[in-house]
Amino acid sequence: MTETEAGRQAFNIVIVGQNNRLQYEAVLFAASLRHASPEFSGRLFVAVPQPGPRWKSDPSIQNEDVLKALDWLDAEILPFDNRIFGESYPHGNKIEALLAVPEGEPFVFFDTDTLITGEISDVPFDFDRPTASLRREGTWPEPTLYGPGYTEIWAALYRRFGLDFESSLDTEQPHEYWRRYLYFNAGWFFYRCPRAFGQRFLTYAKSIKQDPPPELVGQSLDPWLDQVALPLVIHSFGGGRDTLPEGYLDGSVSCHYRHFPLLYAREEDEVIDILETVSAPNKVKKVLRNHDPLKKMVFQGKGERVRALFDRAHLPRKEQAIRNQIRAAGLWMR
Repeated sequence: MTETEAGRQAFNIVIVGQNNRLQYEAVLFAASLRHASPEFSGRLFVAVPQPGPRWKSDPSIQNEDVLKALDWLDAEILPFDNRIFGESYPHGNKIEALLAVPEGEPFVFFDTDTLITGEISDVPFDFDRPTASLRREGTWPEPTLYGPGYTEIWAALYRRFGLDFESSLDTEQPHEYWRRYLYFNAGWFFYRCPRAFGQRFLTYAKSIKQDPPPELVGQSLDPWLDQVALPLVIHSFGGGRDTLPEGYLDGSVSCHYRHFPLLYAREEDEVIDILETVSAPNKVKKVLRNHDPLKKMVFQGKGERVRALFDRAHLPRKEQAIRNQIRAAGLWMR
């Protein structure tokens, strides 16, 4: 990659799209990127899984209006094949897609259910030291009463791949508290080479899935496999939890909303404004209206009804409590 005129390092962005809700989220992501980050000079890839034995039906994007909108937004369709994962574990798309992205070019991967809300070219990425989203809860593992605990479980995984466990710990956090251990949300991550990162991600994830260490007995890997393997990959490449200053991704520059009711419930007014602004142009709106949650939340005003349920200065601490309140009002959708 070359340096941009402003002296910033150029990089590519990768999201996954397929013949379901992701295709509409991909259009929305691309629209938000073009709106909020006019200085971005890299390529935007929409990685699309191709039909094959890992899928019962064709997962590729076939909707002509979606494809036209993505083309209009200067997004490049990037086909890839699922050799390991597929319909049985769709989260594996983010792993296998990386093997199709141009080699040796820095990349940032985002989950498709993300909005770009600021100038991403201003983010001070250190592509030699990867990291990922720290906007997460302690969802994995779930130690049982009689063990093994967090330390035994995570240490077994580090041993499996010849990694130094002790150097991954946040020693300011208490023993057997989940924040002590390197753990990310896989909603975004970056590195200097997608294929090196993707190949190691695939190697680790396959090993954990096919031959989990004994310490993982009783631990669910679905849907957590990507988030179990990701910290190990990041640590193996010399990354960690503090390689990107706070306040950019999951802050002023990006919002991983995950579901539209959650977006309206908890995000800042500026995020709502961007969502509604970028979905308004006819070339985008006519596509997004075909996705029921977008149609109802954005275009029919149900999002504002969700928003009125919550005081964003005093949100419930647990996401599940937010979901339950939205469901009780009959407004949950995904």
